[in-house]
Parts: sequence; C-alpha cells; structure tokens
Amino acid sequence: MKLITAIIQPDRLDQVREALIAAEISRITVSRCTGHGRAESAELYRGQMVVPNLINKIRLEIAVNDAFLEPTIAAILSAARTGPQGKIGDGKIFVTDLQECIRIRTGERGGTAI
Repeated sequence: MKLITAIIQPDRLDQVREALIAAEISRITVSRCTGHGRAESAELYRGQMVVPNLINKIRLEIAVNDAFLEPTIAAILSAARTGPQGKIGDGKIFVTDLQECIRIRTGERGGTAI
C-alpha cells in the first residue's frame, strides 16, 4: 500500500480528477494549501511589484494498493502538467509507504480497507 500526495495548481484540479476517474481511482482527499518552491509570481500591489511568500495550491492525498500506483501517478502527471513540457510551478508528487489502513466503520484492515 502506498500514500500518494500530489501538490498541483488549483486550476488543474478538474482535469486531474477526471484523469483519476478514467484510471478507476475514485477515492481521493482534496485540501487547499499554500506554499512555494521554485515558482515565484510577482504581483502588482499599489503600484509596486511584490513577490508573495506563499502561493495557493491544491493537495491531493490518495491511498492505493500497489497495483494502482503507476496508473495513479500517470493520471496525475498527464493532467497536472501544463503543456507538453510542463512549467515551473506545476507541482510535485510524493509517494510514501502506507503501513496500515483501517476502515473505521467495519474495522477492515489493509488493502481491503482502501
């Protein structure tokens, strides 16, 4: 089992959701977050160019069984990338091992709980 965490542009959320549904991934958690990496977008504020410290992003968390790992990553990559080459600020995908998953309602554990 793996936990996929993806940080994407807010305007790409609909495309990523559609790509995940097409890849038969329907259970996701979505939250708004702020942060920055290499992307810096200067904004005009009261006549001066200001570089904000934090940029709005969307965080997706998806728990998958090992068989769904690569299709999930491929769906996110294809839908979250801007243009054929992508651009700075498109986001990141993190994959971590998931030791345990427990469904609260039934008490199921492991891959069947996902």
